[in-house]
Amino acid sequence: MASTFTNLLFHIVYSTKYRQNHIHGDAQERLDQYIGGLIREQRGTLIEIGGMPDHVHILARLSPTIAISDVLRHAKANSSKWFNETFHGQTPFAWQRGFGAFSVSASNLEAVRDYIRNQAEHHKVLTFKDEFRALLRRHGIDFDEQYLFEEEHVS
Repeated sequence: MASTFTNLLFHIVYSTKYRQNHIHGDAQERLDQYIGGLIREQRGTLIEIGGMPDHVHILARLSPTIAISDVLRHAKANSSKWFNETFHGQTPFAWQRGFGAFSVSASNLEAVRDYIRNQAEHHKVLTFKDEFRALLRRHGIDFDEQYLFEEEHVS
């Protein structure tokens, strides 16, 4: 692929299963670093990562030769396994099944980086659910509310 040149930038968002608040303090920094390594294993480049106790935002440049769903399957499966082995929480850690992935133009790169860096400020007034809905609408993605979020079923 010597004559192929790409700059495939994505803003990727996904939450913990049932949006449980698992990611705190040192765990967040270590998890962010681990996810960055997993993205590099898939020939991607992590540009920015951050989030809240119940979700993560990733800005990454991805390879044109690996499907984004494959990159994220690798990152989510391996990071949840690592998190459970490393932090041994009483409730098993898992990511939600789906994700949001939004293309980012090079001219908008810094704005998206700032958005990810300022997650704590956004979430003083906005829930993850509201933020995710807003991102979908901003990017013109139709969705059915009943399939948008996994909910925990209590028997």
